[in-house]
Amino acid sequence: MEVRMERREGALLAVPEGRIDSATARDFESKMKAAIQDDDRAVVVNLSQLSYISSAGLRAVLVIAKGLWRRDASFALCALPDTVREIVQLSGFDKIIQIHGSEVEALDAVGN
Repeated sequence: MEVRMERREGALLAVPEGRIDSATARDFESKMKAAIQDDDRAVVVNLSQLSYISSAGLRAVLVIAKGLWRRDASFALCALPDTVREIVQLSGFDKIIQIHGSEVEALDAVGN
């Protein structure tokens, strides 16, 4: 699993590719934590290149989100493929994490 990172419109944008499952969730979480700087006020994860996310992957997402929320930073997911969206909705994560249809919408939302 690869994770592309860039800074755009004042936010850290991450784009994981492949799967976030029990074999890759810790790696994803570590890469995200290493990329998030103390002064980051917003993080967006674009899931458009993700084929699958497991409960371990969802846990990693939640750990990252909680760390940001503790310091009043914004966190959002965007561009979820249908299979990933279904898993996120079944888990109830769509009730606690901002989810946007596109990267542009997500960056706009966390920037405000």
